[in-house]
Amino acid sequence: MRGQQPYFREHLLYINGEWVPQTDGEVMEDRNPADGSVMAMVHMGGRQDAEKALAAAYAARGKWAATAPDVRERILLRAADEMEARAEGLTQLMIAESGSARYKAWGEVMGSAGILRVAAGECRRLHGEVLQPGGPGQMSMAVRSPLGVVLGITPFNYPMILAIKKLAYALAAGNTFILKPSPLTPATGLAIAGVFEAAGLPAGVLNVVPGRSEVIGDMLVDDPRVRMVTFTGSSAVGRSIAVRAARDLKKVAMELGGKNPLIVLKDFDPVQAADIAAYGAFCHQGQVCMATSRIIVEGDGYQPFCDALVRRAEGLKVGDPSEEDTIIGPLIQPEKWKFIDGQIEDALSKGAKLLTGGRHEGPWYWPTVIAGVTPEMRIFHEETFGPVTSVVRAKDPEEALALCNDNEYGLSAALLTHNLELAWSMGLRMEAGMVHINDTTFLSGTTAPSGGVKFSGFGREGGRYSMEDFTELKWLTMQVEPKKMPF
Repeated sequence: MRGQQPYFREHLLYINGEWVPQTDGEVMEDRNPADGSVMAMVHMGGRQDAEKALAAAYAARGKWAATAPDVRERILLRAADEMEARAEGLTQLMIAESGSARYKAWGEVMGSAGILRVAAGECRRLHGEVLQPGGPGQMSMAVRSPLGVVLGITPFNYPMILAIKKLAYALAAGNTFILKPSPLTPATGLAIAGVFEAAGLPAGVLNVVPGRSEVIGDMLVDDPRVRMVTFTGSSAVGRSIAVRAARDLKKVAMELGGKNPLIVLKDFDPVQAADIAAYGAFCHQGQVCMATSRIIVEGDGYQPFCDALVRRAEGLKVGDPSEEDTIIGPLIQPEKWKFIDGQIEDALSKGAKLLTGGRHEGPWYWPTVIAGVTPEMRIFHEETFGPVTSVVRAKDPEEALALCNDNEYGLSAALLTHNLELAWSMGLRMEAGMVHINDTTFLSGTTAPSGGVKFSGFGREGGRYSMEDFTELKWLTMQVEPKKMPF
């Protein structure tokens, strides 16, 4: 296929429609987190490379903004087809580069193709509005216009789908895009460029430059030619980016951390609840911003739920992520076990109980359930980003709701109950950007407004909500009859 790079060899930068070596950056060993082997050599951009990417995106912005919607639509649809044609190779790449279990990596590729198709449809639905005229002989309307150059900074945990969620809609809206993938998963970001090159995207519209934040990230955020920054990552880094972007009054969209609560009321079957909780807590080793990390269980359902969750956790296979039945692969940052152990030790010292897990071997951390957690413990408030979940007891639904909202984060929340009236009442009062009833906290939809509140960020991704974020609204009038001026 044209433009397809070997996944396990040398990966060059993608700037202005060409694969080019780094100019002033470095060539980095990209290592497999499972065994430490070198899976690829990746060119990491320096300041000169970032400037070239920015100049290319800036030069291409006018022509791409003027491109007919049906042309943009066709390119995005071809990209979706191309992604599916490369699905096996992309899956293997993410298994090797990020430690993704096979089920997760394959699902990420297929989900990305789906997003591309939704974004393609949005090209034709970028609607404005005809307004009531302000006086006789006036036409008045609100129209949406692309912003120009958009910078996307993406994390390592879902390196493909989180990049596609940003760049597909940005391109659909008529913007050009610079993607800075995580330094931990640069080859996946560059593989995305190969997909779009094969789909016929014009030169300069998409540029992919991996690099270290201190080298090129701050430079790109600070440059006034960038008119929007869309970021997924930690709250601390997000706050820093937002402050820097404010200097030039750029638009900013942030999907940040989470300490996501799942409330289990006593009327819900504890075994079914454990199945829901286990998926939300342990998918991709818990390295998910929407991971189910606080489980708040009402009254008599507490012990049966804990027993069921332990059985579920202990039945998950830990091992080689390339094997079909593996659920728990390696942590992409093996040294993360030190932070996880610190949270667990703090909880145990304050009265919590370790029900299962709490051990690691190399980059693998076993699924862990901590019971008797209270708000005084670090693990109740701090994001873990590992396969660990804590169980909290609540005496009634109102206490469960209070515990749910007792956190600086507000990304995703879930509630399990068959009481419809209570479900709606509590769901409306749960402080999160996404609330799911009788489902997991770890839920995503291609057309739904995905995003958080409080320290979990602002802005929304998905369907028309992304299109609103990636455009600016302009009031446009035309006087079609002579107008008498006041003086």
